[in-house]
Amino acid sequence: MTHLSASAGDPRRPLTADGSVELAVLVRSGLEESRHLGAAVVVGPDGAVLRSVGDVGASIYPRSCLKPLQALTVLRAGVDLQGPQAVLSTASHAGTPAHLEVVEAMLARGDHDEHDLLCPADWPGDRRSARLLDEPRRAAMNCSGKHAAFLLACDQQGWDTATYTAIDHPLQAAVRETVAEFTGEVVDHAGTDGCGAPVFATTVTGLARAVGRVAGSAGDVRDDRDPDAAHLVRSVLADAWAVDGPGRDNTVTIDELGVFAKLGAEGVMVMGTTGGVGVAVKVLDGNVRAGTLVALHLLVEQGVVEQAAADRVTAATLEKVLGGGVPVGSLRLSGALTAAQA
Repeated sequence: MTHLSASAGDPRRPLTADGSVELAVLVRSGLEESRHLGAAVVVGPDGAVLRSVGDVGASIYPRSCLKPLQALTVLRAGVDLQGPQAVLSTASHAGTPAHLEVVEAMLARGDHDEHDLLCPADWPGDRRSARLLDEPRRAAMNCSGKHAAFLLACDQQGWDTATYTAIDHPLQAAVRETVAEFTGEVVDHAGTDGCGAPVFATTVTGLARAVGRVAGSAGDVRDDRDPDAAHLVRSVLADAWAVDGPGRDNTVTIDELGVFAKLGAEGVMVMGTTGGVGVAVKVLDGNVRAGTLVALHLLVEQGVVEQAAADRVTAATLEKVLGGGVPVGSLRLSGALTAAQA
């Protein structure tokens, strides 16, 4: 596809070092060892930018942060997904036996098996679960729930199930329309995600607006609430284990704070509240460890998450800085991010 524009008069551009600010710093034994640069934005229920750092008009691949919009497209196609099956449609799951059981149940609904999934075989992200397998499986790949939901959408609409990841497939055309609707942007560029499905480029701000509307649909503030998005978010809040895994970042954030959270590869993180506030973070170097810390800080700044509650989440989820098995440092927010709002 061609590079055109994210919106009228605003040509697409990648996020660069010049367009990034320092978001987080890793300190080891009193020395600042690593720095994570990027861009981040928080938007209100009306989509207006409340705070931004870095070039939030730059284009990124949302990676798995696109999954809520892909899952919403499946629901709009008429697929009835309840409970953990709804959550698996938007998950980057850890591949535990409980996750695989849900994926297999989704496949059985359409008389499919995991060989019909077009995602690659992989080991579970959960180490204990990986030791239970003799070889990688498609069902164990973290995107398998999304792909199983894609198959169900094709069954529901009579679309070809063997080519559902093709960019010109009716399912992907529908996903593109959903992305345009929820980001408010022209969708003019697509790449191939790690799971093999198309991933549509958005701006950092457009991604935040999309997750704000998705999450806000489960509340009573926004006028543009979408019933399928509301169902998706309420399902995730009820069964947060399924969207990630017990003890993992997204699951802990959702369970502790009641905030919709979704991690994406290459340093992308989104969070949204049922009050319609949306956050998007893109770490330039692709490292995922700063995403939760930065996104929660922006929500605390806006007064929609309490600092003590955010601290509980980060204490449970932040990567530990160890030396010989003993804590010798920490990952902390950068002064550029914690400075007074511009």
